[in-house]
Amino acid sequence: MSLKEDKIMLSHGSGGRMMHQLIEELFVKNFKNSILEEQTDAAILQVGSTEIAFTTDSFVIDPLFFPGGNIGKLAVCGTVNDLAVSGAEPLYLSVSFILEEGFSMRELELIVESLAAEAKNAGVQIVTGDTKVVNKGKCDKLFINTAGIGRMKHENRSIARAQNIHPGDLILINGTIGDHGIAVMNARESFQFKASIESDCACLNRLIAEVLEKASVKFMRDPTRGGVATVLNELADKIHFGIEIEESALPVNKGVMAMCEVLGFDPLHVANEGKVILVVGVEEGEMILEILKNNPLGTQSAIIGRVVEDHPGKVVLKNETGGRRIIDSLSGDQLPRIC
Repeated sequence: MSLKEDKIMLSHGSGGRMMHQLIEELFVKNFKNSILEEQTDAAILQVGSTEIAFTTDSFVIDPLFFPGGNIGKLAVCGTVNDLAVSGAEPLYLSVSFILEEGFSMRELELIVESLAAEAKNAGVQIVTGDTKVVNKGKCDKLFINTAGIGRMKHENRSIARAQNIHPGDLILINGTIGDHGIAVMNARESFQFKASIESDCACLNRLIAEVLEKASVKFMRDPTRGGVATVLNELADKIHFGIEIEESALPVNKGVMAMCEVLGFDPLHVANEGKVILVVGVEEGEMILEILKNNPLGTQSAIIGRVVEDHPGKVVLKNETGGRRIIDSLSGDQLPRIC
């Protein structure tokens, strides 16, 4: 193994290059199979004559409650969205709790109620689970693990694989970026900012289903850890084309932008939990944008860039003055414990 570090660091879970190196050089290497090597948000599996999507996730956010949600809502949204962006219809979830001795029963009740309400809102059922309790000090209050299963339509199978992308294809997003990461950071550190910033935490399966009913999509991904920049860099590397995005087209809330400027963050690297990046053909771009904008979860949708032949494997940001700069994935940790 060529990993340079001899111990696990927080950066290995940040969504950046160190995490992807860990996945590639340890997990994929040892668990190697054709399904895992696709490294999609959900594995597409053949079960008899039926195709299903299967995903799993763990949630270790700090704090457990934040503006716009809590760890329970987040667990449902994160799992449902990983299925939906793979082109599947989410159906069933498992939920497992790792609880620290002494954790507040009232807080647990609030989290479970929120989790149940979000699952009902998304139209999915929680059908199995597990509970473990560890000694005080052996975990940070509460960790949640989920798994999700969805029904896959065969015509959507290529979405997660990004197989049919060509120069000229458009890149869309369904709203403002960086809301979740900044909301969580603000709640954790108690910054005295006047701006009211809420997480964008939301299940996107119904929004995505509306798009797929009327149009074809070449690729989708939810830009969680590592933000929009990480998703676009992974995509550029996979398709061997370049990507150009327009700074003036990026939707960013004023409060988020202000906090990013003060803290030295780039909104493109900040986590989201209610956003989807779509790559679509130029002939369908405006129609899909209209579909997104007509949904409450997409009112601030925008076309933010396109796939290009230039600078293959690179993501370039064009600013309003005509300047350009390369947008890379984070190497290590920017905002720990945001999901």
